[in-house]
Order: sequence, then C-alpha cells, then structure tokens
Amino acid sequence: MNTELFGILASFIITLLIGIPLGKYLAKMFAGEKVWTDFMKPLESGIYKLSGINPNEPMNWKQFLKAMMTINAFWLVYGFFVLMHQDKLPLNPDGNPGMSADLAFNTILSFVANCNLQHYSGESGATYLIQHFIFMFLHFCSAATGIACAIAVFKAFRDKTTTDLGNFWAYFVKGITRLLLPLAIVIALILTFNGTPASYAGKDKFISLQGDTVNVSRGPAAQMIAIKHLGTNGGGWFGANSAHPLENPNYLTNVVEIVSQMIIPIAMVLAFGYFIRRKKLGWMIFGVMALGTLMLMIPTISSELGGNPAIAKMGIAQTTGAMEGKEVRIGPMATAYWSTLTTVVSTGSVNGMHDSTMPLTGLWQLLAMMINSFFGGCGVGVLNYLIYVIIAVFISGLMVGRTPEFLGHKVEAREVKIAALITLLSPFLILAGTAIASYVFTNFGNADWAVKPSTWLNNPGFHGFSEMLYENTSSNANNGSGFEGLGDGNIFWNVLTGLVIILGRFLPIIGPVAIAGLLAQKKYIPESAGTLKVDTVTFSMMTFAVILVLNALSYFPALALGPIAEYFSMLK
Repeated sequence: MNTELFGILASFIITLLIGIPLGKYLAKMFAGEKVWTDFMKPLESGIYKLSGINPNEPMNWKQFLKAMMTINAFWLVYGFFVLMHQDKLPLNPDGNPGMSADLAFNTILSFVANCNLQHYSGESGATYLIQHFIFMFLHFCSAATGIACAIAVFKAFRDKTTTDLGNFWAYFVKGITRLLLPLAIVIALILTFNGTPASYAGKDKFISLQGDTVNVSRGPAAQMIAIKHLGTNGGGWFGANSAHPLENPNYLTNVVEIVSQMIIPIAMVLAFGYFIRRKKLGWMIFGVMALGTLMLMIPTISSELGGNPAIAKMGIAQTTGAMEGKEVRIGPMATAYWSTLTTVVSTGSVNGMHDSTMPLTGLWQLLAMMINSFFGGCGVGVLNYLIYVIIAVFISGLMVGRTPEFLGHKVEAREVKIAALITLLSPFLILAGTAIASYVFTNFGNADWAVKPSTWLNNPGFHGFSEMLYENTSSNANNGSGFEGLGDGNIFWNVLTGLVIILGRFLPIIGPVAIAGLLAQKKYIPESAGTLKVDTVTFSMMTFAVILVLNALSYFPALALGPIAEYFSMLK
C-alpha cells in the first residue's frame, strides 16, 4: 500500500511540475508573446493560406461562436456517412463492418463533442482508417475547440472593454500545433517503447498458457491513446480502454496516462490568471478545484481499500482492497485515483471497470461528473466554473445590497439569466434522460422498438438505476465512461445519449462565451472600496458553497435512489 500511495503522490507532483509552467506558457503563447514554439509559424501560415483564413481578423462573440459551430457541424455530417461505410474503405485488415445509422449518429456526436462514449468495441467496431482519420483527428479538434473558446473568454476579461474576442481559427490552430501535437508525440513514443502497438498490421496469433490459440487485435494504437488522454477525450482503441494490457501495459504507462490527462486542465486554470494579469485569481480557482477533487478522491480511495463487506462475510481476506474489476498490475488504490481524476476532468478513460467499484465509489464518480467544473475538460472546465462564479457574484451582490460586478463589469439580468439556464440544463438532461429510460424499462420491457429493455440491465435493482443514471450523467458531462453492466448498444440508448451529448457539450460553451462577450462590451468600472474582490479566499469559498449547494439540491434524490440505496442494502 505504501508503494501505491507513493505512486499516487509521485503522479500528482509530476502533474503539477508540468502543469504550472505549461499554464504560464499557454498564457504567453495565446497572448501573442514570444515563445519557444514560434518556429511553428511557417506551418501555421501555410494552413491559413491553404484554408483562406485571415488569423488576424477580429471576431465578436457571435462571429466566434458561428465559426466554432460551423466547423463542428461539418465534422458531424461527413463523419456520420464515413462511419456507416467504413467497411468499403481501406485500412480494414480485420474486416470490420460498417456502423448502423443509429450507432454512427451516436458515435460521431460523441467524438465531435469530446465525449467519446463508445457503444461499440474498438477492436471490432472501427477500422484503422476510422480510428485514425476520424476518431484521432477529432481527439485533436474537439480538445482544440474547447481551448479556443476558453481563450476567447480570457481575452474578453483581459481587454476590459472590447467587442473583439480574438480569432477562433488562430486559437484553434495554435492549440493543435503548439500544444496538443508536440505533447502527444512525446506521450506516444513513451507508450510505444513500453509495449503499446503502433503498427498497421492486423490481428496477431499467440498460444496461451492453456494451449489455446488466441487472436489479439492490435494496430497503430499508441498514437491515438496519447491524444485521447492529453485532450481529455477518453475514447479508447480497445473496448476495455486503459484496462487493456496493450493500451496500458504497465505501471509506468499508467502514470504517464493519468498525468497526461490532468496537465492541460490544470494549466488552463492557471493560464487564466496569467493571461488576464491576475495570477492570484487563477491560483484561487485552482485551490477550489483542488479542494473539490480531494474531497472526491479521499472517500473513493477509502471505499476501494476497505474491500467488499459481502465478500468479507464469506471469510475471504481482502488484504489489497476490493479487487473485482481491477487490474493486478495497477492495484485498487491507483485505480481509485484514476477513477476520480477521469471523472473530474471529463476524460472518461478507465483502467478498471467502474461498474464493479463499490457503491460509494460510484456515488463520487457520478458527483464528479454532475459538478463538472473541478478542472473539467480542455478549456471547458474553466467555462463551467465561470457559470458558478457568475451565480456566486450575483448572490454576493444581493447579500451586500450592491449591483454585482465581476472583473470590472456589472453583472446584470441578461448574464444571470444565461448562467441560470446553463445551471439548470445539466440536471434537466441527466434527470429527464434517466426518467425516460426508467419509464421505458418499466413499462415496455419486451418492446422491439427499444430492443427489449428487459435485457438492458444485469442488475435491475438499485445498481441498475445507477447504471442508467451514470449513462446519462456521463453523456451530459462529455465524459464517456460507463457502468458497463448496461446494455447500451441499441437504438434507444444511441439516440437518447446522442441528444444529451450534443446539448450537454455546446450549450455550456455557448453560454459562457456569450456572457463574456456581453460583459466585455460594457464600460469597465475600476475597483473601489465597495468592489467585491473575487481573488480572495472568502469569495472562493462562496463559489465552492454555491457549487455544493446547487448540485446537492439538483441530484441528491437521484443519488439516493441509486448508489446510496445500494450501499445501505449491501450493509444490510
């Protein structure tokens, strides 16, 4: 256990040692200051020239969002048709079939939205061409989209009074050429030298210890696995994701992958403070997010190390903790650490089966995705946190009888209404989706149109409810992990989660960018004695309280019906 604890502490320290200077670098790079990656300018200029883009053209918030939505809509359309006809395209040595229309609908929405919910198994559901030129391509693009939108918000608050949020295409391209691509190459090389496949050969055969002939899928996996973590995407090359011995061969690769999925979310938070020249604010936001993550992580690790009471009653020793669904080479503590971070930052990759974790671990995993603002995805975590900040500013203003202000701009009815709608959106999508699924399961158990809901759940009790709640929560949070006891590869779940994914991705991006654009247009008000200071411990704790209260009010009944009820029934 001491060794596992040392591994977790080492992983966290390495993450900070990379994330802090990376945050400073991102602030300088996106601000247009001189950085060491300026040698990429000729490549970027070639991309702009080929695409007919003027990277210096200013954009207001509406133009910025129009550009973002247009390119994402294009990826949706072309990706949808390519997925359905992948069997007729090259780089398919294993003869994988094309996807059905409903599965292609869900899959392309999932990858464009940085969710990467996979209702197929990577080995048999996608060809090498699709894995690379659709999925891996979108791993880069979806992450760069979130980063670009966050930088637009940063610029709005830095420039005090402005209508110019910068150029979406310039931010988008720089996010790939100067951040995602260089780091992904380094990570891919580490994975390759540690045993992750990186070739285009088809399945390989080997003889197991039992004497069985086994066909093992492989392919150019290392390249995609690197960006899946770095971009907080999470979509795995193999169906078992990072629990697969080729996707995550040993403890070193486990550390590399968990570090890589945390460094950009941490860096973006700190970059916000450096970019707007208010470093203390960036560190205060980091402190709130770190505290929230810690409060989720400690009980998760404790729950997994405590073992399963049902197994203990059988007289079976659990010296290492609850090992069901865990990989021996990784262990329960490192698996619990991973499960917290992958749900906190919306990566959604797994190195153990979440469906097999203890009930309270499932509770913390769900809550991490419901909050979805403790670091969060690439850029999007900061945007989600901004919504809570606006609400905290509004409440604080009411408490002192003063018009709310944030960074020198009055927060008025329009901004508060947008923040309120975005705050209500997640509970609506999660709870409505779960209610619909529960209703269909209960009342249409043998309906062919829903592919016989009676077969969805291996555990139709409290845990079955948790499986359906988790699927909707993961889709809304653009996380993509799942309680895989749920039979989700059918028309009902493909359509339902596809709609939740697209709404849960783009409306929470549109809202903060719109708020920042509206605030930036207003006259800047210099700080005075009565100004609410947002870079203090007091305001940070106020924001933290708002996050906890809003999410407790929204989700406690659903959590009580799922993981909490399962926990008490297990004790009984």
